[in-house]
Amino acid sequence: MQVHHLERTLKRLKLSGILATLQERLEQAERQQLGYLEFLTLLLEDEVDRRGQKALALRVARARFEEVKTLADFDFKANPKIPAAQIRDLATLRFLERQESVLICGPVGVGKSHIAQALGYAACEKGYRVRYVKTPRLLADLGGGRADGTYEQRFRGYLAPDLLILDDFGLHAFSAPQSEDLYQLICDRYLRRSTIVVSNRPPQDWYALFADPVLAEGALDRLVNASHHVLIEGPSYRPRKRPGQATPPKPAPAPDRSEEVTPAV
Repeated sequence: MQVHHLERTLKRLKLSGILATLQERLEQAERQQLGYLEFLTLLLEDEVDRRGQKALALRVARARFEEVKTLADFDFKANPKIPAAQIRDLATLRFLERQESVLICGPVGVGKSHIAQALGYAACEKGYRVRYVKTPRLLADLGGGRADGTYEQRFRGYLAPDLLILDDFGLHAFSAPQSEDLYQLICDRYLRRSTIVVSNRPPQDWYALFADPVLAEGALDRLVNASHHVLIEGPSYRPRKRPGQATPPKPAPAPDRSEEVTPAV
């Protein structure tokens, strides 16, 4: 059978991805004298890999990460205060299997968003549905839904993912409608889906951000007391990424005046 005839058949079977490696596999089969089943197995494995990569790319696109990050890209050695063992344990995704949540807290620039998005990417690789969003944007989106009548549809969009990553949580106090939205979202996802919350503030400071203390207690009792807490301390990592800056700038040492002689008057 000519290759162009095979191409038509593969397209009808929705296996046209095999064509990308067909010539390479034909040469390999001839070189290694592969049997028919071995050759067919290689072609089908190529197709499975291609579909897997395509599905992963689609999940990553739907996750809407700010940046695609992995833990392999993260410099754990830059900050000895980073709980590396805890983070690597979370990367096994057992928390997702158990529908548990994660709170990542610490000052600006220590890598919180990188770690959260890396965990999200790992979840995408395992076939989970993920959504990343800055909390102010989520609240603005739901607020827009209240205005144009699409609130329920937008709200369901944040309930659906297996993992929802809320970055920049608690930058500002929440209005009454925003407090209600967060309360409902946290309660509806509790024990059903996993959530990663990233914040510059410690969890004990979140309660005062809600307009209604009853809503705060109801939402945060579920979230804070049933989550893995990752506290990251230390200096900002961002100066290391400054163009032409290999390491964070250090202040110039003070001049040593211990051996200076006071001139005689």
